[in-house]
Amino acid sequence: MHSNSIHSLPDVASDAQTDAAGALDWVGMENIALPIRLIGEDGATAQSAARVSAFVNLADPAARGIHMSRLYLLLDRALGAEPLTPASLRRLLHDFLASHAGLSDRAMLRIAFEHLLRRPALVSDNSGWKAYPVEISATLVPGQFALELQVDVQYSSTCPASAALARQVIQSRFTADFARGKALDHMAVERWLGSEQGISATPHSQRSTARVRVRLAPGFDLPIAELVDAIEVALATPVQTAVKREDEQAFARLNGENSMFCEDAARRIRGALDADERIADFHIRVAHHESLHAHDAVAIATKNSGDFCPE
Repeated sequence: MHSNSIHSLPDVASDAQTDAAGALDWVGMENIALPIRLIGEDGATAQSAARVSAFVNLADPAARGIHMSRLYLLLDRALGAEPLTPASLRRLLHDFLASHAGLSDRAMLRIAFEHLLRRPALVSDNSGWKAYPVEISATLVPGQFALELQVDVQYSSTCPASAALARQVIQSRFTADFARGKALDHMAVERWLGSEQGISATPHSQRSTARVRVRLAPGFDLPIAELVDAIEVALATPVQTAVKREDEQAFARLNGENSMFCEDAARRIRGALDADERIADFHIRVAHHESLHAHDAVAIATKNSGDFCPE
C-alpha cells in the first residue's frame, strides 16, 4: 500500500516543458547547511559546519527541471562519508551527472566554511585560534575538472605616505624642542623619544583583507593551511590572537617595518604564489579598510587568465 502510493505521486519535473522550452546554464540549490570533514595539519580529521551550493546545467531544452532531491541526497551521503579531497569532489560531481543522465553534462559545487587554525603569539608563549573564511569551488564540464580554493586573510596595513608625514611632524617637534647649536643631552633625548610630546604624530593603519583565489594544478591536495601561511608570511603583519604587551610591541615594530599601500600588498602576495607549482592560476584582491577615508583602497592581481568559476 505504501509503495504503491509513492509510485502514484505526481512528478511534474519530469514533464516536458511546452510553453517556454530552452536549455539553462545552471540550476540547483544554494546555502545548504551540511557538515564537512577535513584532514588537519596533524593528519587528524575534523568536522566543520559548511554552506554548500550544488548545480547542474539543464542541457535538454524540453525538460521541465532537474532532480534537486537527488543532488541533496548525494551531497549528504558523500560529504559525511569521507574528508574533502580533490578526488572525492570529482567523484561527487560525476555522481551529480550520473543522477541526471540525459539532462545535464556540467556540474558545479561550492563549499563555504570557516577554517580554524591555532596561531602562536609573536613573542610570548601564548597562542589562540583564528577563523579563516574558505570557499572551495569545483566544476566538471565535458572532459575537464577544475578545482579552486579561496581564503580570506586579515592583516594590518600602515600607510607609507602617512608614516612619512608623521616622521616630518616628529622632526619639526625635535627641532623646536632641541635648539640647533646646543649640545644634546643623551638622557634628555631618550626621555623625549619616549614621551607623547616626542612622538607627536603616528601614521594611520587599518585592518585589511586579502582575498586570494587559486586554481589548483592536478595531483595536489587542498593546501588550506599552506596557502594561509604563504600569504601571512608575505604580508608580515597578520592580525593576532592572544596578545601580551611584548606581543603588541612586536606587532607595532612589524607595522613600522612593513608599511604598505594596497599595491604593495598585492605584489607581495603575487610574489609568494608565482613559483608555487600547486597553483595553476590565481586572483588576488586586497582591500585596505581605510581609517583616514570612508572608502576602501583596493588592488587586484592575477596570474594568467583570471577566468575563474562563475559567481
